[in-house]
Amino acid sequence: MTEVVAVDIGGTHARFAIAEVAGGKVVSLGDVVTQKTAEHASLQTAWQDFGKQAGRPLPKAAAIAVASPVGGDVIKLTNNPWIIRPALIPERLGADTWVIVNDFGAIAHAVAQLPDADFLHICGPERPLARDGVTSICGPGTGLGVAGVLHAGGTYHVMSTEGGHVDFAPLDAFEDAMLKRLRNSFTRVSAERVCAGPAIVAIYETLAEIEGKAVRHLDDKAIWGLAFDGSDSLAIAALDRFVLALGAFAGDLALTQGAKDVVIAGGLGLRLKDHFARSGFAERFTAKGRFQQMMANTPVKLITHPQPGLYGAAAAFAQEHSND
Repeated sequence: MTEVVAVDIGGTHARFAIAEVAGGKVVSLGDVVTQKTAEHASLQTAWQDFGKQAGRPLPKAAAIAVASPVGGDVIKLTNNPWIIRPALIPERLGADTWVIVNDFGAIAHAVAQLPDADFLHICGPERPLARDGVTSICGPGTGLGVAGVLHAGGTYHVMSTEGGHVDFAPLDAFEDAMLKRLRNSFTRVSAERVCAGPAIVAIYETLAEIEGKAVRHLDDKAIWGLAFDGSDSLAIAALDRFVLALGAFAGDLALTQGAKDVVIAGGLGLRLKDHFARSGFAERFTAKGRFQQMMANTPVKLITHPQPGLYGAAAAFAQEHSND
């Protein structure tokens, strides 16, 4: 049994927990401490704060998931000002062994290792996740994460990607109008501009313009709050449009990766669990022309584990160090 500090660093929050791993698998995940990245100058200071809260010496092993491409001498997070230099981890974190993975690469490890009970059926045939071939994974949060898991030969391989940054493809007149609005701010409009949490602002404001209503310049948190509590009809409509766009993107991802099934992840994905069925997700997911029937036979599930990023970071460490 090996103890490891699991860390999941996103654009807004960094989460810490002490995990136990053995035999290439996660045995347990301890209590989670969540910190706001804006309140810490670096991973090192957040790590030290976690150590104080843990009230014990931290393990000398680290499993770090970051919302950024990984590799190279310097890791710059996409939606977070922290900079990580892997070569300095022993000095700054006191860790002798470590793994750094993309945040959705970590989610992919979690998808590969978690039991069926940690997934909720959304649409398509209701069957367990395949343990051969590709499972595609995407999820909205501060950004739009994308990854995949290839099961082959009794093991699995994680494909970390930046697929959320592919071009956005509008599918109706409303999305044409939204694309036009977004082009006022961005030369190139990626899927992340439409299918990540902050995108609800552009959706909401485009709906207001189309309906001839005064545009209320609210931030994304405010609009999501109005949508989830049902107090603003325009915010509810924006939520529905968001789910439609996410369904279309998830279907495109499945086609691109040749997936046998798809998993939706991300903190926002979990908050949307009661809205997938009534917001047209399945219809957009399957609306792929000549491949509509194939898409209808592709299961889509929602990962419901409360901390898949932390679990997956620990799983990545367990897999890499299984023979140590």
